[in-house]
Amino acid sequence: MQKTNGSPAARPTFLEDARINSDNARSESDYDGASPGAHITVEAPPRPALSRRTTVRGESVKSISEALRLARSREEQETLLGEHELADDDGCYPPRSMDGPRAPNPHQSLPIYTTIHKIRRLIIASIDDPYSLEQLKSPRMNVAVIRPLVEHLYDPDDVSIVYCLLVNRVQFLREQSYQAHHQTVNITRANVCELIAARVLRRYDEDHEGREGLLMLANVLVAGFEPFQNAPLEVMNLNRTDIHWTIRWGLTRPEYQRMLTALEVAIVSESKNFLSTSACQKIVENVYRGRIIYTPTSFLDFLPDHYKNRGISLYDPRKAPYLNQYRLIVPRTRNILEVFQFIVLLVLYMLVMVYKAHTIGPSHLKFTIYELVFTIYAIGWVLDEIASVCEHGWTVHTENLWSFLDITFVVIFWTYFGIRVHGLATNDGSTSKLALDVLSMAAPILLPRLAFCLMSENMLFISLRAMMADFTFLTLLAVWCFGGFLIAMRRLSETQDGYIEHSVLTIAKWMLWIWFGLDGTGIQRSAEMHWLLGPTLMITFAFLGNTLFLTILVAMLSNTYTNLAQNATAEIQFRRAVLTFEGVKSDAIFAYRPPFNVLALLILLPLKWVLSPRWFHKVNITAVRVLNAPILLIVSIYERRYLWRRNRLLSPPRKHTWLTMWEHFGAHGDLQAVFETEPPQSVIDEMDDIDDVLGGEEWDQGFVNALRARRDSRATSVASGVWGRNMSRDPGIRRLNGFRRRSTREEMFTGSVAEV
Repeated sequence: MQKTNGSPAARPTFLEDARINSDNARSESDYDGASPGAHITVEAPPRPALSRRTTVRGESVKSISEALRLARSREEQETLLGEHELADDDGCYPPRSMDGPRAPNPHQSLPIYTTIHKIRRLIIASIDDPYSLEQLKSPRMNVAVIRPLVEHLYDPDDVSIVYCLLVNRVQFLREQSYQAHHQTVNITRANVCELIAARVLRRYDEDHEGREGLLMLANVLVAGFEPFQNAPLEVMNLNRTDIHWTIRWGLTRPEYQRMLTALEVAIVSESKNFLSTSACQKIVENVYRGRIIYTPTSFLDFLPDHYKNRGISLYDPRKAPYLNQYRLIVPRTRNILEVFQFIVLLVLYMLVMVYKAHTIGPSHLKFTIYELVFTIYAIGWVLDEIASVCEHGWTVHTENLWSFLDITFVVIFWTYFGIRVHGLATNDGSTSKLALDVLSMAAPILLPRLAFCLMSENMLFISLRAMMADFTFLTLLAVWCFGGFLIAMRRLSETQDGYIEHSVLTIAKWMLWIWFGLDGTGIQRSAEMHWLLGPTLMITFAFLGNTLFLTILVAMLSNTYTNLAQNATAEIQFRRAVLTFEGVKSDAIFAYRPPFNVLALLILLPLKWVLSPRWFHKVNITAVRVLNAPILLIVSIYERRYLWRRNRLLSPPRKHTWLTMWEHFGAHGDLQAVFETEPPQSVIDEMDDIDDVLGGEEWDQGFVNALRARRDSRATSVASGVWGRNMSRDPGIRRLNGFRRRSTREEMFTGSVAEV
């Protein structure tokens, strides 16, 4: 290595060292006659070895089938608390280490600010050319860039690495919006951050097992971190901000100021590949079911009860009280309650529409019993919706599948309510009737919203939401572009003598009919504007609008649906993560069902400024337990029996269980029934050959040797047929499944390379 000005040679960085090793491996590899550069060769990763079995006098103590069955049984119960591992009186494990109501922040010593800027410098130095996501996942990029960065950044004692990687992804995506000349490079850097975050999270999952590993993963994803945590003093002075008004007024937790979780940053940056990983979905599923509990960060609480702050812990329903008010904000429980609340709202709405007055008169100046109940209940439902927006912010809330339907209904309801109150105040029956007419516009919103709730993971509804966004954007763009045609034809109509002057609405109606191909009246009447210019403008609009723009619209919608269908699993898991994260609530207002949340806001919020935090907490939980006692009792009984119960044999969840009886009557019912029971011991004893294949000497000498030993036992005709065609000319080299392998065992372990 060269020296500069007599100084010793600089030590290569880990990225340069990785590239040098990759080049050396490439030059030393065997190309079998192919030209250099035709193949990319990497070192074959070691095959994970099966743990050796305990033997007594040369005999296996237990068969491999029994070992696998016991391993599955341990996996089913590894998250359950043993009798010697006790939770506290709230059902939290590990139990709180101090008697105070607030759990301390266990991650306050992590250098978040330094890690963020360290990762940014590494990513910028590693990626200076644009690559697609498929290229970043290729073996060459994995060996040269991704794997060295993962090895360098992974720290089993620092749970903030994933958060810092996702923060850098957000920054790179923001930079690409105003730096056009670096647009594709910044997108590549953002994708690299997401890939590394997924790899690091997988390393956490692999290196930490059992309950402690589950808690470690939960801390990585849902623990709150502040970007300027442990920054230098001069940086803190430059970025010092006043205390937020929500903290000054006691409407949010002061210890969570400017804190975000890695899960929230992943949702905001739409890191769908990261959220679809198995490790991330494991935490999302456990948080959704309420097995993992924590106090979330929030922007604004309508009814703040910040006396207790629960750390990230596992929930043991056996030790928790029966009337545990915190179970009302578990995402799964809250999702079920929201469905029932919306069904009640829909039923009340239909009753109002059926029994409303149909003639203008005194009957419109009084509330019917159905309208009065609907209005009171809808106010509580709208309050719950507004509180959800303020809990995690507008960006996270709009990622919900049916958020645009909820916001539309909120606008329609407040419009109805304002007109209705104005009609009663002015004693005007026509105004009151107008209010009910406006309320009838909510029917196209409420009925699809119920379908969105019941089938939230259906690709039709997921794609419909995205396609509606594209349709709205293109429609607004078309109105903007074709507004010039409307203005031109309106001016031509004003200057023509002897013809009736056409209004803007009339011309717009003709253009709309042409747009959808319904009627050609506009083309016939365009001569009344001008004998030449009128038909010219209208025919030109027909070509551009009905032919060009509609074709573009169909192409855009088809492309949107195709892209979503290709990534259906990632899209569904992304929506599931959004639903889970948004379902964990910090605001005490969500513990009250509509319309009791309105009473709680009117009564308890003034008490907040009178009582101490401890007494306000007592009053709040007493009111919650009294109003929700039946629900809390049902939830507690169910969770004590089924919360930690998993499907047998780790089988995938069975959906549509009401079809099970019908399936058994079908012609293929036995295909499922054969796996529903464990085989008896007599059958397991006949499986000794499994031990010979997976647990004997052949396995210890390598997976490929085991396959060869099994294949050598086949008939000679098979060996001389397909197997013989895969033999290399060199007797020392064999080809197995398209991979060139050395025949000696030493070279199998040390010098084998795979052609990719």
